[in-house]
Amino acid sequence: MSSIDEKRPDPDVLLAHVQKEERQKHRGKLRIFFGAAPGVGKTYAMLKEAHLQLAEGLDVVAGVVETHGRVETEELLQGLEVIPRGRMEYKGVKLREFNIDAAVTRLALKISPSGISNEPKLAYSPKN
Repeated sequence: MSSIDEKRPDPDVLLAHVQKEERQKHRGKLRIFFGAAPGVGKTYAMLKEAHLQLAEGLDVVAGVVETHGRVETEELLQGLEVIPRGRMEYKGVKLREFNIDAAVTRLALKISPSGISNEPKLAYSPKN
């Protein structure tokens, strides 16, 4: 074996390294915005970050956003996809809540290859 072969990196090791980097590029990230008091800017900060991520070409969707009538916050929703809220009744009171069915369906449509049914298999049991 020549000294060149001894210095040459193992192609399997290089391939594994590149594959690991590629997987890490495509992993989702969860960012949590903490704020102990109302009105400290959690929603505003999240929406600003959403626009930055969208500008970088990432897939961004908002679930439930409470603007509390703040014009600046409402303006930040412009250009973002928002999942419509679901409606339910609880003890005679009609409520609007996060629409898990719409969120799961959107995800399934996003990740399903063409030619395969886009009907999601839900991993939860809806309350009836």
